[in-house]
Amino acid sequence: MESLALYIHWPFCLRKCPYCDFNSHVREAVDQEAWRGALLRELRHEAARLGPRPLASIFFGGGTPSLMPPETVAALIAEARSLFPAPPELEVTLEANPTSVEAARLGEIRAAGVNRLSLGIQALDPAALRFLGREHSAAEAVAALETGRAIFPRLSFDLIYARPGQPEAAWRAELRQALALAADHLSLYQLTIEPGTRFATEHARGAFALPGPEEAARLYWATVEEAARFSLAPYEISNYARPGAESRHNLAYWRYGDYLGIGPGAHQRLLLGGRMLATRRHRAPEEWLARVTRQGHGTAEEEELAPADRAREALLMGLRLAEGIEPARIEARSSVTLAEALDPAMLLACIEEGYLEWTEAGRLRATDEGRMRLDAMLPVLLR
Repeated sequence: MESLALYIHWPFCLRKCPYCDFNSHVREAVDQEAWRGALLRELRHEAARLGPRPLASIFFGGGTPSLMPPETVAALIAEARSLFPAPPELEVTLEANPTSVEAARLGEIRAAGVNRLSLGIQALDPAALRFLGREHSAAEAVAALETGRAIFPRLSFDLIYARPGQPEAAWRAELRQALALAADHLSLYQLTIEPGTRFATEHARGAFALPGPEEAARLYWATVEEAARFSLAPYEISNYARPGAESRHNLAYWRYGDYLGIGPGAHQRLLLGGRMLATRRHRAPEEWLARVTRQGHGTAEEEELAPADRAREALLMGLRLAEGIEPARIEARSSVTLAEALDPAMLLACIEEGYLEWTEAGRLRATDEGRMRLDAMLPVLLR
């Protein structure tokens, strides 16, 4: 039976970052009891139609889930374990920001049952932190990394690169400092301009410029080299880990496994009775809360994905992984063979150009150069 990854979305933040297009909202007050009850109720609703599926991971994302009361975190973990069979070593991740207020709660979060912390460091350069609109200082980021390492058995952190005017030497030094403090798992994101964000407005009027493609690529390869010094390998385009420290939860997405999404704006994919159901919750926190109160769940839409769409999604996700994709897995999840999903002429051309390759284990994978070109390659590769 396919295992299940559970995502729980907490939509609230202290402040909206200028680059962020996630479903996050600033509110002066949050009715914590009402939100705890609604999240538990939506979780029970999904469990009732799924039955006792084995649970592989829990991930608290946001927003800023470290702003959740620890008792809410504990209640959701306990309820998930009661509804779905779960191993004692269940991976439970929670995202946190390294402000002094949130860092002071890390011990309580660990006691609530979280065993993997994901810190939104984003930068260790003071000027970059101000530009990115972060609430924490570089010193708080370092302190949070040190505290997180002492409290949690597993620790990951996020960094943003390709910032305006970012020199390669300074980026290498920043990486070394962070990796020396916490060298298990790193999520690395290139700064991009997302529609509807404050940065989109500022960038459009010429307030700042981003590095060009060649400069961004140099920073990316510098990251690969620096991570390797600490035995971290890029197991996915934006994620680096030591062997065994990969995010089990995110691997469920990239391997096109089943996952539940609870909370405002959360998405989920479930293969039920041969049908792949794609579900999205309502994004607005107040509307989601009202729907859960009224009907037990905050679903905005649910549709069955056609086999071709399932194969496309599986390929879009799987080719991001260094391990590549297993043809039998694609067929089992989509009822479409790999040969039916890919354009044969383009597949051959991508292999000849060195962007794709077949492994000895029979997997199709993107090479290092190919993963850098996936966005351009996939539209012509997929039928």
